[in-house]
Amino acid sequence: QVQLVESGGGLVQAGGSLRLSCAASGNIFGITMGWSRQAPGKQRELVARLTWGGSTTYAESVKGRFTISRDNNKNTLYLQMNSLKPEDTAVYYCNTLFLPVDSWGQGTQVTVSS
Repeated sequence: QVQLVESGGGLVQAGGSLRLSCAASGNIFGITMGWSRQAPGKQRELVARLTWGGSTTYAESVKGRFTISRDNNKNTLYLQMNSLKPEDTAVYYCNTLFLPVDSWGQGTQVTVSS
């Protein structure tokens, strides 16, 4: 099973930017990866996904502001977050998608102050 470790979260003012990283150990060849988030009192939601072939999908709430990318040589997934809003405050998780058993990281907190 793939092990995932996120980093890069923190506190940022509205309008600011953060880049999240997710280091993967294990074979991620051919795997679709994603970033999900969970805000207090809300269900976890998938905000971005990236196929091995490079196709991306974004939630409407982050489209145009967030960019998902991966460096296959480094086994690392990224989420560039620009124009952050207070409603982006959540724990962000890196995860695999469409596997028989998907893997999740431990999460990294992103807090956007107004």
